[in-house]
Amino acid sequence: MSTAFRFTEPPPPKAATGRVAEVYAQLAHDFGIDKAVTFVVLSSAPEILAPAWALMRESLIAGAGSRTGKELAAYGVSRANKCPFCVDAHTVLLHATGDHALAERLARGEQPERAEHARVLAWGQHTRVPGAGLMPYPFPREHAPAYIGTALAFHFINRIVSALLTEQLLPGNVQRLRPVRSLAGRSLARTVRRCAVPGAALALLDDPAPGPAWAAGTTVGPAYAALRSATAAGAGLLDADEQAVVREALWDWDGSHPPLAWAALPDRREHPGARLALLAALAPYRITQEDVTAWRRPEHTDHCLVHLVSYGAFAAVDRIESSFSLHAARETS
Repeated sequence: MSTAFRFTEPPPPKAATGRVAEVYAQLAHDFGIDKAVTFVVLSSAPEILAPAWALMRESLIAGAGSRTGKELAAYGVSRANKCPFCVDAHTVLLHATGDHALAERLARGEQPERAEHARVLAWGQHTRVPGAGLMPYPFPREHAPAYIGTALAFHFINRIVSALLTEQLLPGNVQRLRPVRSLAGRSLARTVRRCAVPGAALALLDDPAPGPAWAAGTTVGPAYAALRSATAAGAGLLDADEQAVVREALWDWDGSHPPLAWAALPDRREHPGARLALLAALAPYRITQEDVTAWRRPEHTDHCLVHLVSYGAFAAVDRIESSFSLHAARETS
């Protein structure tokens, strides 16, 4: 098993067929990273893999607005979620856009020089807080679906990565060396700077709904709706009381990272499934082998674990998204 994966052993990418193979083909063409582990880790559940890829592609890659701006938003989201793997990845991708000085300022822990970049970065970070004042947007209103979709895509991806992958983007974390991240970024430059046609990933989805109002008229909405539907199936791994525990904790969540002495976290001996789902939602980096072992039964395959973690992760995403839906409703009323 690759050292990149925690708790699951995804099928070998070279053996992929059907929809999984189609996702990998689009990843290589549009993302520039062949069989990226951030998506390979979801391949035990193709019905989640496809919409997760679609949401990222249709927002970050093919959506309206500058790629630098959307990478900054994704960087801010990843920093707010304490996901070092994704922070490093977006630093490399900022190099790929050609914004080398900006990437290195962030790598040093400094703020962007340009005020408009600083505003987008701050906006991305603040999206972790449900109900945060996120308007006026630090980008043109017509670009909002792509920026919001990017933020929500990475609120999901960060949680999957923190739960199911190690922190190493490259072996030995060599991407934290300036020459390495610069070189890695340059190797992706041609793909990152190429214009992608919206809608290609929607062919991978099963009859998606139109999606939320903030994404109306774009390909981001159906991708979001499809991921919401696919992850909801994980609720079936919990009983009604456990689902209520997750919902209530998310309803009260203020965007903060839970304390180590987290009274609301279910005991792994009594409710291991609810514990895993809630950790995936609010502190996925704290999931341990003991947590997984306490929940896992002979009938619980990697497919089941991916579904349970995805259910918890998307519960947090949906809580965050409710703020954008509320803003959209106010704009149209």
